[in-house]
Amino acid sequence: MLESKIINLTVRDVRFPTSLEQHGSDAMHTDPDYSVAYVVLETDSDAALKGYGLTFTVGRGTEIVVCAVKALSTFVVGKNLKEIVSDFRGFYRLLSSDGQMRWIGPEKGVIQLAIAAILNAVWDLWARVEGKDPAKLVSCIDFRYITDALTEQEALDILVKAKTGQKNREEQMLKDGYPAYTTSCAWLGYSDQQLTQLCSDALAQGWTKFKVKVGADLQDDIRRCSLIRKMIGPNNTLMIDANQRWDVNEAITWVTKLAEFRPLWIEEPTSPDDILGHASISKALAPLGIGVATGEQCHNRVMFKQFLQASALQFVQIDSCRVGSVNENLAIILMAAKFNVPVCPHAGGVGLCELVQHLILFDYISVSASLNNRMCEYVDHLHEHFISPTIIRNAHYMPPKDPGYSCEMLEESVQKHLYPQGEVWRAIEQQGKQ
Repeated sequence: MLESKIINLTVRDVRFPTSLEQHGSDAMHTDPDYSVAYVVLETDSDAALKGYGLTFTVGRGTEIVVCAVKALSTFVVGKNLKEIVSDFRGFYRLLSSDGQMRWIGPEKGVIQLAIAAILNAVWDLWARVEGKDPAKLVSCIDFRYITDALTEQEALDILVKAKTGQKNREEQMLKDGYPAYTTSCAWLGYSDQQLTQLCSDALAQGWTKFKVKVGADLQDDIRRCSLIRKMIGPNNTLMIDANQRWDVNEAITWVTKLAEFRPLWIEEPTSPDDILGHASISKALAPLGIGVATGEQCHNRVMFKQFLQASALQFVQIDSCRVGSVNENLAIILMAAKFNVPVCPHAGGVGLCELVQHLILFDYISVSASLNNRMCEYVDHLHEHFISPTIIRNAHYMPPKDPGYSCEMLEESVQKHLYPQGEVWRAIEQQGKQ
């Protein structure tokens, strides 16, 4: 199977009209249509082996990511899987550092989203073929620019040390699952009535950790946080998320006024690029017992390195599609372990829960060996469009059993939601004309 050659790459623009019901709405993204650039790698294998990957977007602009994937496809088609994984670090660098393509990055923005989609498909393909050992995993990481924070030997040492107790942790996860928190109750565009009903339902289902979107209006935030805190009680966990809405001093002032609701963290309080700003906010909020969480729009491992070195975050929020797929997330997870900062992945988007569950299970079983202050985001939207959807039991992610990276979509769903020609979008267009 490793000898299989990649003979074709297809990429499609698939969008879901989530903005119609305000699913996913926050202070900065008021009308998101959860979308993906969906990649399929076809091989010449007798078993018709395929790899499936995606990168997440929120509607307009997905077509630009699709163009970037097509531009990068020449580096993929014609290679066999063994050639790629035997020097995965080199292959990652081929995609991310081509002498001409890197000018429109490098390792950030649209080009990095496209790289993530392709590499997610390669990892899916590889996961269907064979398992991985620690040395092999470390060889997938590009350590360029991060050796001042984490060397290759340090990464290997972390993985080897975590071998102790690994079997017990694996059995624990298979039995109990990985702790999750929900964002689905309190999108910014939801009414108080809807918020109350969803929160009540979630409590009945066993949820104990809740995130509330904030940042548009302070008095509205105070009312909504008060409502949620009263509903969930004093012992359950509350987090707040501003989605990059504030300047640094504004963030400190605003969150201080929400401190009475005892949030565990404020997520994305300011520009995702402002590392020193996050450090200032972290320092100011520490006496209040409020941490800073960020990472879902952090471009690459180098930025995460600086966030960690500057003590600018207390929760690392990796994203399965923002950085360079598993390769780069391995580097980030291992750096977080060295700096002893918990990883709490972002998963607010179509397919993100399916992807990131693999990463967080790996973090617990093979890296951090800790569940202290750790949880993974869950949003209850669009899982029905996947062949192997996420399974949540008693507010915990249950480990996926099917081989691969869990991002293969139902072909019927893909066809219906193709943009702009799919049945769903043609119907919306017709309604708009009436």
